[in-house]
Amino acid sequence: MNYHSPLRQYQNVGVQSSISEADPHTLIRMLFDGALERLSIARGAIERGDAALKGESISRVIAIVDTLRVSLDLDGGDELAANLRGLYEYMTDRLLEANRSERGDLLVEVASLIRELREAWVAIPEAYRTPGQGGLTPLVQGRA
Repeated sequence: MNYHSPLRQYQNVGVQSSISEADPHTLIRMLFDGALERLSIARGAIERGDAALKGESISRVIAIVDTLRVSLDLDGGDELAANLRGLYEYMTDRLLEANRSERGDLLVEVASLIRELREAWVAIPEAYRTPGQGGLTPLVQGRA
């Protein structure tokens, strides 16, 4: 019997509840947090030789990075949005290489980049966190 299953179900309900109540700024922060958590799991999996968990974790990070990339408003955005797109593509390349080569140092590199983005993201003043009002527009497409 898997005793972790009820705990995972409880955590999933908590995350889903948080997502449904979150504003765009909080959702992006949650994506950064989720990527960092999965990167940590992937590094541990490499150290233990758990190829399946490594692959699953890196795939989830790639999906998160892709979500961040497609959420950019490249039409209404400026050079910053284009630069972020390039950075997200770079991260994806590094993640794919880490998965192929089992190089944990590449995961450390991506985690460092995500941590820097997260720190900058949470430092955005409250007044600039609303899309469409001079705030996050170039970085996040407004979603209702």
